[in-house]
Amino acid sequence: MLTQLQHSTSYRSFYFLFILLLSSAKLSCQCNPQDQQSLLVFSASIVPSLNWSSAFDCCMSWEGIGCDDRGRVTHLWLPLRGLRGNISSSLGSLSALTQLNLSHNSLSGSLKDGFFASLSSLEVLDLSFNRLRGALSASFPDNSCFPPNIRAVDISSNQFYGVIEPSWFVSGSKLISFNASNNGFTGWIPSSICTSSPLLKTLDFSRNNFSGQIPIGLGRCSKLEVFRAGFNSLSGSLPADIYSLGSLVELSVPENHFSGTIGEGMVGLTNLRILDLHLNKFSGMIPRDIEKLFKLEQLVVNDNRLNGSLPPALMNCTNLVQLILRFNSLESNISTLDFSKLDRLHSLDLGYNNFTGTLPESIYSCKSLTAIRVAGNRLTGPISTKMLALPSLSFLSLSYNNFSNV
Repeated sequence: MLTQLQHSTSYRSFYFLFILLLSSAKLSCQCNPQDQQSLLVFSASIVPSLNWSSAFDCCMSWEGIGCDDRGRVTHLWLPLRGLRGNISSSLGSLSALTQLNLSHNSLSGSLKDGFFASLSSLEVLDLSFNRLRGALSASFPDNSCFPPNIRAVDISSNQFYGVIEPSWFVSGSKLISFNASNNGFTGWIPSSICTSSPLLKTLDFSRNNFSGQIPIGLGRCSKLEVFRAGFNSLSGSLPADIYSLGSLVELSVPENHFSGTIGEGMVGLTNLRILDLHLNKFSGMIPRDIEKLFKLEQLVVNDNRLNGSLPPALMNCTNLVQLILRFNSLESNISTLDFSKLDRLHSLDLGYNNFTGTLPESIYSCKSLTAIRVAGNRLTGPISTKMLALPSLSFLSLSYNNFSNV
């Protein structure tokens, strides 16, 4: 929920920023006739109709269009318009285009062969949340790469398939964000992506059909802040160089086939806010110095094979909002754990482990709690009436324990 909210807020900020850029790009020059004709061909291929008419200058009055001081179209910005139809190959003639955003519509079909061949100025490409399909390789000139000025690519939530070729990124030295999530891509994640695009801050490969391992070389993306590759068929262990990514804020690889341990090197990622490893085959212990992740907000490691004690240092991660540990083989007497510092904690899930002792009194000082699950352990003793003082609690699971007064 928190991640979705962050994504929504980020998208709105992104949207309003480019509306301002678009407004500033509407200059008083006359629209290039070839650009205007290319846009009219595109308009004829989609519904509902836009307020585009050959009787008016495209730079001055057409919605979603911005131009430079030569009358060349530089911005095509039509998100959230309910558009249906195909993306005409005529857009490939907009050789001065720097911003192309057709996201959150219902556009379908495939991108035409060589679509990117003339878009040499393109910096931002956002086709997310449509119904586009097909293999993208044919869209590149000579099956080659993104334009050399590309900074952000979002092709998420479509029906693209095939392999993500290393060649796509050969000229991507300025690339900051690449999001291919929620498609049908297969094969391996390219091992050279950080060699070609060392400035990357966001990489999202989640919800596809990738297999193999996370490639060694991710550490070359020294500015990487977000890495997502969940809901695939990836396997192996986390590569050691991932622990060198000091800027990493989110590491999310849930619902794969990863194994091995959560290395002690993880605690060196001191900017980490989200660690989501659920539904894998990770084993071993939670790093004992986990308090070094003092910015951590979400620790989601349920449905793995973790064992050993719950480190007391975890109680010093005072920014935790979600602590989800269920369905592991963790064991310790939790009576002595001090939850009183976790005043931001919303969800606590310790279910189906081997925890013993009584429910700590300090839990009742976590006034933000909305959900508590401790079912499926070996806890004893009474449940305090202080439970009634948790004002936001809406989910409570206590079954399969030995509580004395339930």
